[in-house]
Amino acid sequence: MSNFEWNRDYLSTHKAKAAGVISVLIIRYLYMMIFIYGFFHKLVHGWMWNDIITQRFLTMYHTLQAAALHDDSLAARIAGLQAGYMQYFAIPLSMPIAWIVTIGELIVGLSMLLGIATRRNAVFGLFLLLNFAAGGYYNFTIPILVFMSLLIILLPTGQWLGLDKKLSRQHPQSPWFK
Repeated sequence: MSNFEWNRDYLSTHKAKAAGVISVLIIRYLYMMIFIYGFFHKLVHGWMWNDIITQRFLTMYHTLQAAALHDDSLAARIAGLQAGYMQYFAIPLSMPIAWIVTIGELIVGLSMLLGIATRRNAVFGLFLLLNFAAGGYYNFTIPILVFMSLLIILLPTGQWLGLDKKLSRQHPQSPWFK
């Protein structure tokens, strides 16, 4: 699908392919909006300058710890692992995490908007999402966003619409713009 072209002849002769490309591009822009929203939410609420994230991490830690002690089910064991993640990683590093997540959401969002290094930044977005899940911030949106990440990683959406195509021609050896 990397040989996709935005011209009338190509679009009229490859209707199914065009519909697929447009559908995946819509997914990329929805993904972009979610990450940009996350950035603005954290910026407006001052996550990088106050202890909001630490307080949220502590609350989640206590919730997970209580769930882990509830019984011996798989869910309780997972909650125990998540509580350990919070206790030994997220809480002690809450301020660097706040900065990495906030700036990371901006980077992922802008890369999806501009179509620059889309595959690499979708990997970064997936990394952020998996860390949210590891910390107990798992809800029905995480699998959907993971699926979106995987689509963007696997398909050359930046080649279809974005700067990746131009930059790939200028820097053919660079893996960033494939």
